[in-house]
Amino acid sequence: MRDQLTKIVQDRAGGEPVCLFAYDLDRLTEHVRGVVASLPPRCRMFYAMKANSADRLLRTIAPLVAGFEVASGGELAKARAVSATTPVIFGGPAKTAAEIEQALVQDVRRLHVESVLELHRISEVATRLGRTADVLLRVNLAGPFPIATLAMAGRPTQFGISEAVLPDAVAAAQALPGVRLAGFHLHSLSNNLSAPAHLDLLDHYRHTVSGWEQEFGIRCEVLNVGGGIGVNYADLAEQFDWTRFARELPAVIDEFPDHWAEIDFECGRYLVAECGQYAVEVMDVKRNHGVDYVLVRGGTHHFRLPVSWQHSHPFTVVPVDQWSSSAPRPELRDARVTVAGELCSPKDVLARDAPVARVRPGDVLVFSHTGAYGWEISHHDFLSHPHPERLFYGDSA
Repeated sequence: MRDQLTKIVQDRAGGEPVCLFAYDLDRLTEHVRGVVASLPPRCRMFYAMKANSADRLLRTIAPLVAGFEVASGGELAKARAVSATTPVIFGGPAKTAAEIEQALVQDVRRLHVESVLELHRISEVATRLGRTADVLLRVNLAGPFPIATLAMAGRPTQFGISEAVLPDAVAAAQALPGVRLAGFHLHSLSNNLSAPAHLDLLDHYRHTVSGWEQEFGIRCEVLNVGGGIGVNYADLAEQFDWTRFARELPAVIDEFPDHWAEIDFECGRYLVAECGQYAVEVMDVKRNHGVDYVLVRGGTHHFRLPVSWQHSHPFTVVPVDQWSSSAPRPELRDARVTVAGELCSPKDVLARDAPVARVRPGDVLVFSHTGAYGWEISHHDFLSHPHPERLFYGDSA
């Protein structure tokens, strides 16, 4: 894909400034197919659409995974636009009655329940429709958990049911009409980079849910262990060791009770991050209060992940020798630069103190691993700048 991007950049030199996302669907297919093939029996991989819900990407990934994980009625509509039959599971902390009805009418496989009130809301809708909703109770465990970029459990968050009120939730799920308790959902963290720690986390889930079965006299059919497998943006050479994880995972799963018929993963970032690149043209370079700045056509209104997670996103410089302007062309050599976008905000920063050998206006910066949480989480229309192009490469495109 880099060669294709370079050609695009060279072909467009002197025209409108380059600003685009490019997605390599062949790379995506190879990666996802390998991940899914390495899972042991009983394990299912659902794609968390919140990472990237582009239609072309969804159509590529749909045949490779067990289904989609959605977190809104809008995402469900996108999933059903791809396939009326692809299995879908529905999470999210504040589902409306309309979304619950949409989920039941459109044959969502399971709803992940975030509170006792939500159980009642699902029961009311399902009863009115004459349906039964399979549900998993999402529980905010006490922890402790491995270090990760984001923690959804083990501390106060808006996610899941507190263990303190789990007895009430289980009782409600068993008593209410229109719902059937199928198991539990335990998505506790995001962007974990340690394979051993993730294996330990799954073992912790086994002990915890086995204890609940004994305490409440129930049988878990489905355990959703969430996603949380990360991407190391700080050091692209040191990534989550999926090979080790997949090699050691069967021994962990073999200890799960036989009646846990399905173990669901719902990964997003880990599946799609690597397939994307964000290319932006340098508009200016300048020095301000001792800091060298590279200003680009683009920014956090397109790619908000770096400022959201407070990291410097990795990039490379694609040199463009053509310079059609009569103005002088400034350049920086062997510098450490801050890459900023076109917004009227000092927070519009994609990278800080990043080393570059040479960069000039007209060159193009290519940010790697932007296939997840790029365009999808960004404030697209702030300042009403033009949207970036979105290009898809490969035989799957």
